[in-house]
Amino acid sequence: MRIKRALLSVSDKRGIVELARFLHEQEIEIISTGGTYKLLKDHGIEVTYIRDVTGFPEILDGRVKTLHPKIHSGLLAKFDDPKHQEQLKEFGIEPIELVVVNLYPFQQTISIPDVTFAEAIENIDIGGPTMLRSAAKNHQYVTVVVDPADYEWVIEQIRKQKRTDEETRRRLAAKVFRHTAAYDALIAEYLTKQTGEEFPERLTVTYERLQELRYGENPHQHAAFYRHPLAKPGTIPNAKQLQGKELSYNNIQDAESALQIALEYSEPAAVVVKHMNPCGVAVGATIEEAFRKAYEADPVSIFGGIVALNRPVSQELAHQLKEIFLEIILAPSFTAEAREILSGKKNLRLLELDHMGTDRQAGYRYTGIQGGLLVQTEDRGQVSRDEIQVVTERQPTEEEWKQLLFAWKVVKHVKSNAIVVANHAMTLGVGAGQMNRVGAAKIALEQAGEKARGAVLASDAFFPMPDTVQAAAAAGITAIIQPGGSIKDQNSIAEADRHGIAMVFTGMRHFKH
Repeated sequence: MRIKRALLSVSDKRGIVELARFLHEQEIEIISTGGTYKLLKDHGIEVTYIRDVTGFPEILDGRVKTLHPKIHSGLLAKFDDPKHQEQLKEFGIEPIELVVVNLYPFQQTISIPDVTFAEAIENIDIGGPTMLRSAAKNHQYVTVVVDPADYEWVIEQIRKQKRTDEETRRRLAAKVFRHTAAYDALIAEYLTKQTGEEFPERLTVTYERLQELRYGENPHQHAAFYRHPLAKPGTIPNAKQLQGKELSYNNIQDAESALQIALEYSEPAAVVVKHMNPCGVAVGATIEEAFRKAYEADPVSIFGGIVALNRPVSQELAHQLKEIFLEIILAPSFTAEAREILSGKKNLRLLELDHMGTDRQAGYRYTGIQGGLLVQTEDRGQVSRDEIQVVTERQPTEEEWKQLLFAWKVVKHVKSNAIVVANHAMTLGVGAGQMNRVGAAKIALEQAGEKARGAVLASDAFFPMPDTVQAAAAAGITAIIQPGGSIKDQNSIAEADRHGIAMVFTGMRHFKH
């Protein structure tokens, strides 16, 4: 059916004047509301005010204007149903073949730092979603457009055939229901937070696609990258890519892992990650020193790695980084000189994270399983020195305390079972993802080699047996930090005392599966 009548009511005014002008040239009657009506009139476009269609004024400060039978009957009537057409004629209602609507800016409103609850509620659109849903339900006959990006597509079809085809209407209708579902999900999420409910009976979350990825973890898997609508600056979805190839699925996961470790430290810190596990972490007086130490921690595994830095990349540091094959460097910023130096490596991805670490969202972690979803709060757990219990006869020295607290921040981000050996504010060995704890310890200690003598060891969970302490003692470890909590803790404590090792319990576990 030829499009004869259109309803335009938009908050996002991009392209609406051009669309309306085209519709007028096609002799399509335009109905509009409030601000859209005024905008079109100001541009000399002939338009009918909504109250002249409904015979009823906008009331309640604009809360009610399109919620009227003359609008929704025109949207929901089946054009090829004689009974429907007879009823339209009986009540003097004309069909509406094209609906162009987008909604009150709820997302933008709640993104304002000091927005009030009343302001948020006032920006919940009611009439807009109702019109969209009516038109989308009736997409067999009605074309409905919610995204200004689709205006040109619709214009081309109307220009060629005075109507849109069924496939177009169905795709646009599906987009509408995705849009209104996302809109409602954001409102539900906002209101749920106001109530303090952590895990409601229904989970409604929404994400917007940033890009389709070349593939997932492996080339035969399909993947895409999505961002939460309220993602803060300083996060991977909001990072600015300055150069390099498109990010891959694995790049994004590794970058996230590296970033989260870097954010654990207030002092200059450098992190190198491979396969979502750190292979080198260090802090220093300067970011250049921190990176040098992180590199020295494992100069083999860094090949093809991801580097996260919590300070700007300088010219001096860029020269160091350029000499190594890396996939990604992420940092708060890069100096002009650093960018020039690194620009010679065309495939190297540079990610700039504005406001890095200034506003860490608590948030949730989602893990999909077949037919379900696991949800948990982020592991933001931290312990201070005052909360840690010394359980051995020997107390750690002041230097050992520094190294223990440094290593504890690293081991939190290593796949379980996890062991980290560290000294001089740098990792010396990392044992990740092993099926038994002593196996992880042997890997970390072997990697540290002779440097393990006088170093400290961190474990993400308790020791079920004294074998890890025995391995640590044999390698020359002088202090251990672990959660404690095993029914056989006393065996490990006795073993540490036997070797003169200081051991402390945090009382907090950091499993990372």
